[in-house]
Amino acid sequence: MDTTKTPAPNAAEADTQVDLEKSETTQDAAAEAKADADLAAATDTDADSALTDADLDDDFAEDRADAEQPSHVGSAAFAIVSAGLSVVALSGSWVAGIVSERASIAARLELSQAADANAQIAAQFVDPWHTTAMVNGVFSALALIIATFVLALPAFSTPERILPTWVRSVSWAGIGLGALGVLLFVLMYFDLLLAIPKAAA
Repeated sequence: MDTTKTPAPNAAEADTQVDLEKSETTQDAAAEAKADADLAAATDTDADSALTDADLDDDFAEDRADAEQPSHVGSAAFAIVSAGLSVVALSGSWVAGIVSERASIAARLELSQAADANAQIAAQFVDPWHTTAMVNGVFSALALIIATFVLALPAFSTPERILPTWVRSVSWAGIGLGALGVLLFVLMYFDLLLAIPKAAA
């Protein structure tokens, strides 16, 4: 029978092995912690990049929306012009005054010394009245055409635009005043509103 005993491991070697195992465990834990920290940093960076891209996309979309939205500057300007022309047609303008005076002078020059009173009345008053009515009628017709064009323009645009409320209101005012001016032109030019004065026989 073999009674040889295996010598017990040296206590110093056992401690060294335990220390190595602890060191390896500590290194593994440190490596895992570092890997987790790197992963978290990468995730934060990706989130920040995604947020930045989203902000840029939103800003770009807002800029495109602002660029595509019509400013209605032209429509507003034409609406104001139509209202102004209609007011000028109803209140009178220096153009109508000059044309009226010219018509009066031209009619007087054509008069003969033997002209009767009715011819003189026609030369001094009737012809200038008709000329003034014609000029104001032209202004009223222009105001009516421009205001109608402004209101009809959105129907022919692609995509269909909607005019601001105040632009539509001014355009409708131009249409109303322009129509009134055209009506007064017809009544004055054909002597339907005021009869021509006649001299006694």
